[in-house]
Amino acid sequence: MLSIFRSILKSKIGAAIALVALILIALAFASGDIAGLRNSSVLGSGNAVATVGGKAIDAVQLSQGANRALERFKQQQPTATMKLLVAQGGIDQILNDLIDRSALSVFGKDHQIAISDRLIDSEIAQIPGFQGVDGKFDQNTFRQALAQQGISEKALREEIADNLTAQQLMVPATSGAVMPAYAATRYASLLNEVRSGSVVALPSPLFAPTAAPSDAQLLAFYKSHINDFVRPERRVVRYATFGAEALKAPPPPTDAEITARYQAGKAIYAAQDKRQITQLIVPTEAAAKAIIAEVSGGKSLDVAAKEKGLSTAQLGFFSKDELAGQISSEVADAVFTTPVGKLAAPQKSALGWHVIRVDEEQKKPARPLTAVRDEIAQQLTDEKRRKAFSDMLANIEDQFSNGAGLADVAKNLGAEVKKTEPLTANGQVYGKPGEMAPASVKPVLVTAFSMDQEEPQVAEVERGKTFVIYDVTEIASSAPAPLTEIKDDVKLAWKIDAGSQAAKAAAIRMQVEIRKGKSLEQAMAGAGKPLPPVQQVSLSRPALSAALRSGKEVPPPVSLMFHMAKGTVKVQSAAGERGWFVVLLKDIQPGTVQSEELVKGAQRELGQQLGQAYGEALVKAARNEVGVTKHERAIRAVRNQLAGIGSTN
Repeated sequence: MLSIFRSILKSKIGAAIALVALILIALAFASGDIAGLRNSSVLGSGNAVATVGGKAIDAVQLSQGANRALERFKQQQPTATMKLLVAQGGIDQILNDLIDRSALSVFGKDHQIAISDRLIDSEIAQIPGFQGVDGKFDQNTFRQALAQQGISEKALREEIADNLTAQQLMVPATSGAVMPAYAATRYASLLNEVRSGSVVALPSPLFAPTAAPSDAQLLAFYKSHINDFVRPERRVVRYATFGAEALKAPPPPTDAEITARYQAGKAIYAAQDKRQITQLIVPTEAAAKAIIAEVSGGKSLDVAAKEKGLSTAQLGFFSKDELAGQISSEVADAVFTTPVGKLAAPQKSALGWHVIRVDEEQKKPARPLTAVRDEIAQQLTDEKRRKAFSDMLANIEDQFSNGAGLADVAKNLGAEVKKTEPLTANGQVYGKPGEMAPASVKPVLVTAFSMDQEEPQVAEVERGKTFVIYDVTEIASSAPAPLTEIKDDVKLAWKIDAGSQAAKAAAIRMQVEIRKGKSLEQAMAGAGKPLPPVQQVSLSRPALSAALRSGKEVPPPVSLMFHMAKGTVKVQSAAGERGWFVVLLKDIQPGTVQSEELVKGAQRELGQQLGQAYGEALVKAARNEVGVTKHERAIRAVRNQLAGIGSTN
């Protein structure tokens, strides 16, 4: 888990610095949760944690940034906690990101980069949470959203202006960077290199203590590694599914209803006579007649048009009345008196002279009521069923709103009430690897993990077919498991940890001995343990890349070899504290560059990294120019408040 925090918190300031902030705002409003921008009732807004060029970053902003970051972590690791984020330096990283953005904003304003109100309006209009049901910006929705979340329009506009300022600075600085061809060629040669070396494994169990830990040792280990024993939040969902079987069959449509529907759609059932046409519009009658003459002589209409720099347009099926309304009655008369495959006599409209070919005709006889009675009856039956289902769902929601329990509603529906086992937010059954939530519960898990206990809701599982009513009956918050309940697990973790530390110490001793000139075999003998035989490894970089792309697991020591200099020796930990490796890189055979395209590809890739480096340099320069002061006492107060350990001076 610690590596997840470190990897996500590791920020690279690049061209997307401003875009990321804007996206976060948009996503927050879209989900209806913009608490990250609200005022805090715990930390005062006047309590500055940093000052950037005279602009204050207050404790509220830092606290809210931490809360947003934690929500992102939880999408990857449900057991993530604020306490762990704080312990791994997350607050410092988030503060640095806020400082970088503020420094760019102040720097931009100092250098006359202006953000117009119209541009800010455009960004606001694109935020989904401010859009009405038609997908367009709605002023009332905008005002209501801000009021509900306690945000002033001024604060939002300032936030967006800062982001846009940073964007205008970063994009030019990071775009278009080019790496010289000689450097790209050298890099491209590395893409085909082959590396060879030796690997010695030092398994943790070989070095683990044989004696059991004392109670004091176990308690101390548990306290120092308590974040490793955090249980994720678990919830038990009670649910019942139902579908069409829960609905009483609606009464069949009456003769009067069928007749009324027929009369309302009489145009649909009337006789139809339509034509599909291809037309060409020219400016004069003479030009129209000339084209008709060419077509009569054997040319196609398309070719005749193309030779004159014109193009034809194929239109859909039109009735005579529709075509008259679309173009003119003269054109319609001409088309409907022309056989299929022939050209109609040229006719004039406001657009010019029309040369029209009749491509196809579509004729349908009138259909009397007796011929479509069953069709209409089925339509009315389906509509009645949909309405009845909609009414039933509305009735269920009304029952829940009026205090009805899930069991009572399920009984009325004839649906069986079931309970899940404790579930985590990702749908896994807690404590049972491989087991997942029932299929009918998966679609509602996100809501289930945000609702209070015993507040039943109804949701659609399979569109128009299956529905579920559900509530949450038990909630177990994310917290470290008590030592008494996991004592055996803690003992095992203690043993693995002790073995890993001893294996690490032995690996480092071997590294020192090899650097002093001893052979790998001599260093192994000095470890005092029956180590596994030396593994000889040889791998090309293309093979490594192919393995990574296919999702195959690459052993850590093999990956390490591609980050070492020839003749060096390094130590590497195994996953899960299972042991350590001593890695000796013996040889590097550079590849040959056989393709100019390979060099160009290397230039593009390195150019992106070079652009990122330019962006980081710009941010650093902006910070130096505007001046940054961190207020450690205020920062410490935020850390303590978020970690839940109280305030300390």
